[in-house]
Amino acid sequence: MYPGLHAATHPDRPAIIQADTGVITTYGQLHTRAIQLSNVLRSAGLQPGDHIAICMENHERYLEVIWGCHYAGLVYTACSSRLTKAEISYILNDCQAKGFITSKYKSDQAAEIANDIPNVHLRLMLDGTIPGYDSYESTVSAASTTALENMIDGTDMLYSSGTTGMPKGIARPFPGTPLGTAAGLATALTVGLYKFREDMLYLSPAPLYHAAPLRFNLSVHAAGGTTVVMEHFDAEDYLKFVEKYSITHTQLVPTMFIRMLKLDEAVRNKYNVSTLEVAIHAAAPCPAPTKKAMIEWWGPIIHEYYAGTEGNGFVYCNSEMWLAHPGTVGTAIQGIVHICDENGEELPVNESGTVFFEGSASFEYHNDPEKTKASRDPKGRGWSTLGDVGYLDEDNFLYLTDRKAFMIISGGVNIYPQEAENVLVNHPKVVDIAVFGVPNDDFGEEVKAVVQPVAMPTNPEEADALSKELIAYCKTHLADIKCPRSVDFREELPRHPTGKLYKRLLKDEYWKAAGRAI
Repeated sequence: MYPGLHAATHPDRPAIIQADTGVITTYGQLHTRAIQLSNVLRSAGLQPGDHIAICMENHERYLEVIWGCHYAGLVYTACSSRLTKAEISYILNDCQAKGFITSKYKSDQAAEIANDIPNVHLRLMLDGTIPGYDSYESTVSAASTTALENMIDGTDMLYSSGTTGMPKGIARPFPGTPLGTAAGLATALTVGLYKFREDMLYLSPAPLYHAAPLRFNLSVHAAGGTTVVMEHFDAEDYLKFVEKYSITHTQLVPTMFIRMLKLDEAVRNKYNVSTLEVAIHAAAPCPAPTKKAMIEWWGPIIHEYYAGTEGNGFVYCNSEMWLAHPGTVGTAIQGIVHICDENGEELPVNESGTVFFEGSASFEYHNDPEKTKASRDPKGRGWSTLGDVGYLDEDNFLYLTDRKAFMIISGGVNIYPQEAENVLVNHPKVVDIAVFGVPNDDFGEEVKAVVQPVAMPTNPEEADALSKELIAYCKTHLADIKCPRSVDFREELPRHPTGKLYKRLLKDEYWKAAGRAI
């Protein structure tokens, strides 16, 4: 399915609404502009299977650009609008992009990389131009509205967010199928699990360049529904838009839940969210108290999944399943889950190890055979992992412990910092938190917490008092060894807008300060 099918029957139905401005793009407009862009791309020499990159904010024409690339049968890479010059040029060169579409919002970086991307011969910019870039609006508006012959489906090649190193492109097999016929797991799941349909209104609060928001929005259009796109997430604005647009479906991340729950109760109760039928969350672990509070607030409409951009498996959990198995991320509905030790030996129930998927879709990390190899089962059974650690219970429900890369080894004991993070994020004086290992001469590593507090301490005495309060709070919930030995405070933590924490940046900082290599 694709927008053109709905444009033929309901051309005036809103396909996209910009939440903040109310600007509407109808299905007729979306389909026509996507055709025009596909003609521009083909005229510029981009053929099916060629790569193109997009880097801009949640622009009102963002999804039009994606559909235009899809209509042209291209492999499109959506880049974070927060990337630096070096990161953008790295991705464009790594994916061998022949085209680049950006906006005036990113003009500084676009100008800086102009001489660093020699293979990119088509360069378009929205909302204005700079030397080396042509106007997207004038170029597309002048293009033919006649569809390309024999259109085939494009696909995405997205890059990991780089929480543990440089981002890597996640390459999946190119479909090469007639437009609208690619077997998309996201579309199948959204219709089957989440009841996506023509009269749905889907609120999208996250950056469109990330896998889940991008693919969910495309799935809404495949179903013929309306997407309501926020420029950026704000807790109260989100609730306001749910009421204003009578939202039925949405997808969030746990940090958004936490921010909304920490609003004043009067603010939370000010908005009518009764139209919500399905609220999907993923991307990061959700503390059990947070999940329970959301179900109590919104009712049993919370759906969780565990999966990755790699598409190698899909674990699902609805509210009823979670209430029966608190803390779980669900059971596998794509692939078979195996829990293995470092030698690839399967572990019994309730024992933590690396989470592998069997019998799932294939993927590779673009230009990184070593990382691809590291994601595979050491015994050569064809299983693959996203690098997470977890365990299965007696009913085959999966529980995630942490990412393997973040495990702390202190005095020979394995410590998963997610446990302390899940406890401390619920403290009323904590906005955000990162827990990780720092060097310790006696034990190898010790547990450190870096906290974004509700109010920054104004002097060392206040900082010391708050640090002791948080450590004591943690120790009432967890064994001493799992709790931070020290706490530092920051105005803000380096968190990706999709909810993922760039913990590696913090950890590197502390290890380098100690004169130690990770």
